[in-house]
Parts: sequence; C-alpha cells; structure tokens
Amino acid sequence: MKLLEMEKFRDQLLINVLASGEENAKAIYDAGEGYIVPGIAAADYSTIDEGVAKLRELKKAVPVVSIGLGGGGNFQEWKRVVQMAVEAKSEHINQPYETASYAKGYLEANNVKPMINALVMPTGIIGKVRLSTGATVDVESCLDLAAALNIDSIKVMPVKGLTHLEELVFIAKEAVKRGIRGIEPAGGIKIEHVPIMFKAIQQTHIELFMPHIFGDLLVEPGKTNHEKVRDLLTLLKGGTL
Repeated sequence: MKLLEMEKFRDQLLINVLASGEENAKAIYDAGEGYIVPGIAAADYSTIDEGVAKLRELKKAVPVVSIGLGGGGNFQEWKRVVQMAVEAKSEHINQPYETASYAKGYLEANNVKPMINALVMPTGIIGKVRLSTGATVDVESCLDLAAALNIDSIKVMPVKGLTHLEELVFIAKEAVKRGIRGIEPAGGIKIEHVPIMFKAIQQTHIELFMPHIFGDLLVEPGKTNHEKVRDLLTLLKGGTL
C-alpha cells in the first residue's frame, strides 16, 4: 500500500510516530484507528542491516512504514535513509530539501517508490525558509523548484509546537498551488497542539497533513505510548482528557 492510499482522519490527517517493534507498531496503529504511520529514525541504528531488520519487523503489523533522519533532523543521515529504503522498500522517507530529488530518482531506479518529503526550516518570517546549507530562500521559489522536481511533500522542522503555525499554513497554501501533496511539521509538537494545527491546515485543502510527534508520545527511546495515541484521537474528535 502507498501512503496516500491510506484512509486519513477527515480525509486529510495521518500521524507519524516511532515504533520499537511489531507489537508496539500494532498497538499504536490500533489505538490511532489506522491513521498512524509508524517508523524508525535512521540515526538510532548503528548499521543499515539493523535498521532494515526493524523496518521489516514493523511491516508485519502495519501497511506503511516510515524512515526518519533522527538526531533532531540530522542532515548527514540522508544517505543511510535511502540505503535502508532500498532494502526495506519503505513507503515514506525523510530527506533534506537538497537531496530529496536525488533520493527519489535513485529509489525509483531501484523500483522503490516511497513518498519523499523535503525538509526545510522555519525562519520566524512568513514566506521565508532556511535550507540545510544555511541559505534563507523565498517559500515560493523553494516550492517552485520542489514541484518541478516532483517532490511529494514538504517537511517543516523545527516548528516548536505552535510557534511557527502561521509560517506552516503559508507554506501549505503555496504547496497546494503547485500540486505538492503533503505538509509535515515536526519538532516540539504536543498532542494538544494537533487539533489546533489541523484546524488551521484544513483551510489550505492540502491533500495530506502529517505531523511527526515523537517526544510527547514516547514512553522510552523509539517506543510510542499507545495510550497517548488514543488520547490524541480523542482530542481530534473534539473530546477532552
């Protein structure tokens, strides 16, 4: 199954989380009523083989798995993510903006076609983003090139919870204009932030909104608390904890 073929909460939302193994992946997937994309962070695994083995274990429990960079979005992990994706045939991977197009072409040449995001950093200024090189660029120009290179989704990190929400919404609106299908915020997001973010993003009509929620959901490194995932769904449905 491709990621965009998954059923989404209110036709738009999926949640990206970490899973420690098959049992944990099944528990969080079930707690999230199927709106969950579990995965691993490449930086957490000392070898490619270890990461691939874990991804294959997760795929026994869920239809779609993700590979993140890890280490707080460590750009140096991009190549290891690609190497793991080739072997595990994962359905979603994270990449710095500068390497996303290369990764897409390389993986497609190896008959692997995941959804690939391109990571940019918010600057505190609506309409501007920062790249891994340190360069600050206009959002419109950045997305023009991403669209021309057939990049599927834009990851924005670190959003620091709701701190950069206006910037995120602007990026999502501009992405929609260019046919980019997803927006993926990460960094400091707590479960109580998600309904607020989702309400704002819904107005952009982007096809996929997939926040990455790690720290607030982890019970231990790499293992997501399925009870907190259930709490998140309660909040999204308008309930209280």
